[in-house]
Amino acid sequence: WYNLGKKKKKFVSMSGGYHGDTFGAMSVGYSSGFYKPFKDFISESIFIPFPDNWDGKNDLEKEEIRSLNTVDEVLSKNQEDIAAVIFEPLIQGAGGMKVCRKEFFDSMLKKFRDAGVIIIFDEVMTGFGRTGKMFAADYLKNKPDIMCLAKSMTGGYIPLAATIFSEKIHNEFLGGDIKKSFLHGHSFSANPIACSAALTSINLFNKENTLKKISIISEIHKEFIHKLRNNCNVSKTRILGSIAAFDFNKISKDYGSSDTQKIKKKFLENGLLLRPLGNTIYLMPPYCIKEETLKECYKKIIDILM
Repeated sequence: WYNLGKKKKKFVSMSGGYHGDTFGAMSVGYSSGFYKPFKDFISESIFIPFPDNWDGKNDLEKEEIRSLNTVDEVLSKNQEDIAAVIFEPLIQGAGGMKVCRKEFFDSMLKKFRDAGVIIIFDEVMTGFGRTGKMFAADYLKNKPDIMCLAKSMTGGYIPLAATIFSEKIHNEFLGGDIKKSFLHGHSFSANPIACSAALTSINLFNKENTLKKISIISEIHKEFIHKLRNNCNVSKTRILGSIAAFDFNKISKDYGSSDTQKIKKKFLENGLLLRPLGNTIYLMPPYCIKEETLKECYKKIIDILM
């Protein structure tokens, strides 16, 4: 926008979203509740309610309409000032593994797209198969202008991140005027070892038909989430690709509570490396996990929670 001579400075994100721990990222993730000590140092952002969905939810449509109405209000008051929106597509990670419907998400994106707002997808957690498709964006009709990638890109072997831009945005930084160039650089940009690891990981992902493995993981999730719902005091079960989550009603919702620490310790004593988010328990197994291993994990979880 600077190159186009437009003073657009505001960012829009979704309540409960998480986008990292630098000051800019904290600004668009402030509603997650993780950053109160930094309140005086971060910029004000605009937040849209996240209409999370789970199995058997009754009032979802009302919540979705309320969120879409909020989008309309935000655009009517701030359209000329909004630089971009940034979202975790379809599922919020650190905010509690909350899932929304793709139909809602597409409707929301269309409103911002029609208003000429730049759309950013934070696929750091969702990218490379986590949601059942290569990217969560693959579920949606409306695509992002910018995509943030990391984590699974190297299979977790070495840190690497990438920011992908549309050709339209990229072209705004080209030309002979150095003042319009994108002059940010980092000491370890394009690290050859990390890039090699990423290329190898992506090649293996495709060669080994990993999306098929993820679909099998998802089916096991469905089988055992049903058993959890019937035998344990759990609610709000939800599944997206290789991610499964549910709320355990016997412990506190507070992040880092003593209840959470106790259940985490009990999992660990039984060979399960699980980290509850408040009272939300979630599974994000590695794609190479054996079917019998994942089933055994669920059996242990059921025994612990019953």
